[in-house]
Amino acid sequence: MQSDLVDLIEPVISIGRVAGQEILEIYDSDFDVETKDDNSPLTAADRAAHQVIQTSLEKLTPDIPVWSEESGTIPFSERSTWEEFWLVDPLDGTKEFIKRNGEFTVNIALIRNHEPVLGVVHVPVTGEDYYGYSGGGAFLAEGGGTGTPITVCQPAQRPVRVVGSRSHASAALEKYVNALGPHVMVSMGSSLKLCLVAAGAADIYPRLGLTSEWDTAAAQAVVENAGGTVIDLEGHRLLYNTKPEVLNPFFLVFGDQSMRWTDYLGRT
Repeated sequence: MQSDLVDLIEPVISIGRVAGQEILEIYDSDFDVETKDDNSPLTAADRAAHQVIQTSLEKLTPDIPVWSEESGTIPFSERSTWEEFWLVDPLDGTKEFIKRNGEFTVNIALIRNHEPVLGVVHVPVTGEDYYGYSGGGAFLAEGGGTGTPITVCQPAQRPVRVVGSRSHASAALEKYVNALGPHVMVSMGSSLKLCLVAAGAADIYPRLGLTSEWDTAAAQAVVENAGGTVIDLEGHRLLYNTKPEVLNPFFLVFGDQSMRWTDYLGRT
């Protein structure tokens, strides 16, 4: 219900900001980098942010389970029974964190019946908060201030502004943007790519590579409530916790719904 989302949004923004402060303390130190089983990097900042978010969400909503990237494996047999849960990436863009380029985020999403109905994306280095919730719109708050409404850009600009991954460029992405024709490429890390589309600063984000569900859920809520669309390559809305695997299908994020963005897939 929209009414309870209104009550949740400010506390969740605050939780994201506190986690961001934990991250910045480590960001400004001489931190170590570990390697997880999937060869992805892990730092003390990931752990510290996870602990803050997990504890705070459990206090805020004791009856809603929390599924975080750093909380370990939760069997699908257990989470498939959840009609509602928090989906969290405590530090999205660990590679950007390690590079110290500032392009990393804290992602907190509320999922109901497989759909992201509330999302907060906090950017620790800039203090920005992108957030949105069903029935309430999408917003950008800067420096801890009050949120200003944001909307996607419709129609798309010419040349088309394409946002892509700074750490995961691919031949498939290059092929897609070449098929688009004249375009401007903007490189960005973490869930900020979706947020740029939500704020009207980019027209299309083609993700033709692997991501996990906690990478996208919060920012998808922002995009959709800013008037945008997040679909897989078959044209279906991205959903959550529908299968044992945590990986998303490849997907497209865009603002201008009058353009047939999927038509450019597979073109030479």
